[in-house]
Formats: sequence, structure tokens, C-alpha cells
Amino acid sequence: MTDPNAQNAARPTGKRQLHGASPVSAQSYEDKRTERREPEGEDSPGGGVTKFPAEVAGEMRKVIWPTGSQMVSYTLIVFAFLIVLTALVWSVDWATSWVVEQAFVR
Repeated sequence: MTDPNAQNAARPTGKRQLHGASPVSAQSYEDKRTERREPEGEDSPGGGVTKFPAEVAGEMRKVIWPTGSQMVSYTLIVFAFLIVLTALVWSVDWATSWVVEQAFVR
């Protein structure tokens, strides 16, 4: 059996500690805390309309685009899923209408 007070004992990673002092002190928290500063000379949040196209272009460069074979396989998977769901909805609709006809028509 392992000793929970041992040097390399597993410790909880969540906010609540099972025992002992918190690994985060008030001083280390204050040292890491950054002061929030408002940008000087800007009235609109997000940089305004003029910076938007440049930000979009920057984000589009980060996108990992799928290859052609990946797109074909993804498309086939989507179509197969649509066919299965369409068949499921159709069969439930048909079964429900058959039950209603049997119950109320005769």
C-alpha cells in the first residue's frame, strides 16, 4: 500500500484539495496576475471594422483544410447517414399511419 504523504504521491488536480495546503499561494497568484489595460485611442471593442478582414485572413491561415480524399469520405459518410435517417423517419411514419388506419378506419 502506498503512503499518501509520500514525496511523489498523486495529488488531486481539481479546485478542492483532499488534504494539506493548497499548492497555490496568495503571493504566487498575485505575481501571475496581469493588470488589464484598455487600449489607448480605441473606442470600439475588437479593433473595429477595418481590422476585421486582416483578422479573418489570419484565422484562415490557421485552418487545417481536409484533403480531397478526406472530403470524399466525409461526404459519403454524410450521405449514408442521411439515407439511414430518412429510412428511419419514413418507416416510423409508415408504421404510425398503419396503426392509425387499423385503429380508426374500421
